[in-house]
Amino acid sequence: EVQLQASGGGLVQPGGSLRLSCVVSGFTFSTKTMSWIRQAPGKGPEWVSSINSNGGDTEYADSVKGRFTISRDNAKNMVYLQMNSLKLEDTAVYYCSRSTPRTTNSPFMGQGTLVTVSS
Repeated sequence: EVQLQASGGGLVQPGGSLRLSCVVSGFTFSTKTMSWIRQAPGKGPEWVSSINSNGGDTEYADSVKGRFTISRDNAKNMVYLQMNSLKLEDTAVYYCSRSTPRTTNSPFMGQGTLVTVSS
């Protein structure tokens, strides 16, 4: 059974930082591209970032480029999203996903973690 569990969300002020983590099981993690997808209240899902299987290639949505960093640890079956300079519009539920870049829906998305940016 494929399982993905994101954590690390919370309430942060604009300009602050958070680090999201996602633990994965049920498939050969080290061979798959992983992504983060978010969904803001009342909006559709938005692809945020992807990282290839060995971590050597990353991609970012224009809305987060330069502020967010995706990484992974294949020994621990973990994927991370370091979020800096957070903005009000980053408020969303964040999901890790076994999916390719720019995919906004995937059968492998698991439970998300809520990030709220508010003053």
